[in-house]
Amino acid sequence: MNETPRTTTPRHTHRFLALIATAALASTTTCLAQQAPAAPPAAEKPLPGLDLSSIDRSADPCTDMYKFACGKFTANHPIPADQPDVDPFYVLFNVNTQELSSILEKAETGGASRSPDEQKIGDYFHACMDTSLVQSEGLAPLKPLFDRIDALTPASRAQLAALIGELQRNDVNAFFGYGEQQDFKDATKQIAFIQQAGLGLPEKDYYLRTGDKDIKIRDQYVAHVAKMLTLAGSTPEQAQKDAHNILTMETALAQASLGVVDLREPEKTYHLQPTATLEAALPGFNFTAYEDAVHSPHVAEINNSTPDYWPAMIKQLQTADIATIKAYLRYQLLTSVPRNLPKALDDENFDFYGRILNGQPQQRARWKRCSSAVDGALGEALGKVYVDRYFAGDSKAKMLEMVHDIEAAMSRDLDQIDWMSSATKVRAREKLAAIANKIGYPDKWRDYTKLIVKPDDPLGNQLRANAFENDRELNKIGKPVDKAEWEMSPPTVNAYYDDSMNNINFPAGILQPPFYDHTQDDAVNYGHIGAVIGHELTHGFDDEGRKFDANGNLDDWWTPADLKNFTTRTDCLVNEYSSFTAVDDVKVNGKLTLGENTADNGGLLLAFMAYLQRAKDDHLDVDAKVDGFTGPQRFYIAFAQNYCSNQRPEAVREQALQDPHSPDPIRANGTIQNQPGFAAAFSCKKPTPMVPANSCRIW
Repeated sequence: MNETPRTTTPRHTHRFLALIATAALASTTTCLAQQAPAAPPAAEKPLPGLDLSSIDRSADPCTDMYKFACGKFTANHPIPADQPDVDPFYVLFNVNTQELSSILEKAETGGASRSPDEQKIGDYFHACMDTSLVQSEGLAPLKPLFDRIDALTPASRAQLAALIGELQRNDVNAFFGYGEQQDFKDATKQIAFIQQAGLGLPEKDYYLRTGDKDIKIRDQYVAHVAKMLTLAGSTPEQAQKDAHNILTMETALAQASLGVVDLREPEKTYHLQPTATLEAALPGFNFTAYEDAVHSPHVAEINNSTPDYWPAMIKQLQTADIATIKAYLRYQLLTSVPRNLPKALDDENFDFYGRILNGQPQQRARWKRCSSAVDGALGEALGKVYVDRYFAGDSKAKMLEMVHDIEAAMSRDLDQIDWMSSATKVRAREKLAAIANKIGYPDKWRDYTKLIVKPDDPLGNQLRANAFENDRELNKIGKPVDKAEWEMSPPTVNAYYDDSMNNINFPAGILQPPFYDHTQDDAVNYGHIGAVIGHELTHGFDDEGRKFDANGNLDDWWTPADLKNFTTRTDCLVNEYSSFTAVDDVKVNGKLTLGENTADNGGLLLAFMAYLQRAKDDHLDVDAKVDGFTGPQRFYIAFAQNYCSNQRPEAVREQALQDPHSPDPIRANGTIQNQPGFAAAFSCKKPTPMVPANSCRIW
């Protein structure tokens, strides 16, 4: 499944994209192939800021803006066999991957003159690329962990706590999640949390839905687990039995788990309590032994994020057949490191998680996967070189100017909205003024001195990197909060807002064409990256973000009347987006996607306000045409082209069922039809699909 460090933390961070092509996505679809060429066969180029070749001028923008802006994108951009989809973000990700590969090839052969960081990224890449070594080593590097699992007996269930901790330290998704977070109600504190986890399917409802497609996926999952266990040494008969039992056990865990909508609500995932209270809910589970094994400090209090989960988990630990538990742990171990397993195992892992769930025919080339793997394990060591070589300094200054413009637009927006009282507006302004802006890369780079990387130990490097990140995260418990820390590496093509930090973050990786293009006018850049800035800023005031105050604390700072008005407006978005079809018979989940839809709608409005003000300040004629389009038209085309995409239906289905982001075409049209400036830009009359008689607006 996923080969990046655990991301089970309940910290509320909002990413701009769902299946954005980051190291996390890349590792999800990672599989071992034959020895690949060390360099890409051909360089890929980013899309232009305004992609005129994608525009379908025969389409009416008032009827379908996505078709107008992106109608020719699919024909021009067939989906590569090694991708679930293609869009501007994935194209830029591929460009960045080529650049990372160039850096890593140089670091790989740099010799004794390399810096310590260059040694680590070069050796990690070199070992990752050595498929012959991976194949010849087989499962031998996992033998110590397999031996610990195999030593379990019915009489030794008490040892499960320590074993689970040891496996989780190596990023194995075993039974539950544990980590560090800021205290939701005191953002100056870093505390421990514990929550549900351990499922092999994407989320709980994959186990519970009764449709033919869902039943088929569960059957395919059982077949996949059985094949993985067989390839790892079990007899086919035992593996098939174990796989069925694993599904039964995971179904029991799924039934006790919160769903994806509930997990969005911070009140439902925040239950700070003495650790002794948690331990009472885990009878027979030696929590102290677990803490020692996972390398956590002994904590006196903990956020029990999902308290209703533990009875079901403890029942399984106490009563499930020990052979089932051992098979489950073996499978979770295998699927946590597929890139560094023999080809048959890695291909099987990809077959289920890549081909069946995402419809992706082929695994990515080895050099791509290894470049992403280094970014996942040593992101800031690699990112420092990336920034020095590829990030233009003027991009950061221009980006900061745009951020300030859009923050000023939100301030003006607060003046104009009539549904919020002056008392709540004061608190909203306090929060807006306190939002920190982080652009490009960290001010202080992460120290990887203690991470041992060897040029001839691919699986060992991965496990040590996982343990290093685990220890780094857990070591923060009880320490002062570092507000300068980043959750994404500099080459990442994405952005995020963090509720507890109250900051917006834009890695260098996204500050390139088409999203920021210094050769384009403000209309295009404000439509592209400006909408991203506005999106992240609006997250601080969406249905989740609004619950956190200027200091990042979970705090009810709204008057009852204002909250009622806000809820009426969010209900409008929920109903609107729930009417959209994602793919086949799968509708968009309006409640699951509410935060992202709110950010899309508010962010685009703020970006347009900021663009018009910038044009006014710079004495620009917005009605002057470039490439046949006025400034406002170029703005809205650029925004819609953020979401030009060609997607496999399987990938869209999986996204719609579990991800808080709407599918790309819906993000474009769903947002456009709520924009007050769009009708004038394209001379649309009410009612048309893009300018309906009634629309939704929050911010």
